[in-house]
Amino acid sequence: MGQLIVFLTLLALGYGFGRLAESRHYRSIIAREDALRSLLVLPDRMPPIQYQNHASTLVTGSVVISVDYFKTVAAGLRGLFGGRVGAYESLLDRARREAILRMQEEAQSLGAEAVFNLKFETSRIGQNAGQGLGSVEVLAYGTALIPTPVSASAASAVAR
Repeated sequence: MGQLIVFLTLLALGYGFGRLAESRHYRSIIAREDALRSLLVLPDRMPPIQYQNHASTLVTGSVVISVDYFKTVAAGLRGLFGGRVGAYESLLDRARREAILRMQEEAQSLGAEAVFNLKFETSRIGQNAGQGLGSVEVLAYGTALIPTPVSASAASAVAR
C-alpha cells in the first residue's frame, strides 16, 4: 500500500511539474513568435518576384525535447484503449514551433527578409527501456533570402 502511495505521489508531482514546464515553454514560444512575426516563413518552393535579386543561404533550427514520465504513462494507457495521444501531440507541437523559431532567429541574425522552402525532419532519439518515445528531435530548415546592397551605379541606373 505504501508503494502505491509513493508511486501516485511521484506521478502527481511529475504531472504538476511537467505541466508547469510545458506552460512556461508555450509562453516563451508565443512571445518569441510575436517578436519574429515580421519575418516571412513559407513552404513555397519558389519565392515571389520581389525576392529575385536577394542573396540566399540555408538556415536551420533544431531542438530535442524529451518525454516526461507522465506523458509515457498516459501514452501507455491510451495505447490500451486507442485514440489520440494528446500528450505526444503537445510535445511535437512545441518541438516543431521551437525549431521554426530557432531557424527564424538564425535568419534574422543574417539580415534575412524571408525564409522560403520550409521543410521539417523529425526523428526519435532513444527509448525508455524499449518502450515509449524517449526524446524527439525536430529540424526545421529553409532558404533565407537576404537583401543585397545596391551599388551606386545600379541605383543611378534604376533612378533614370
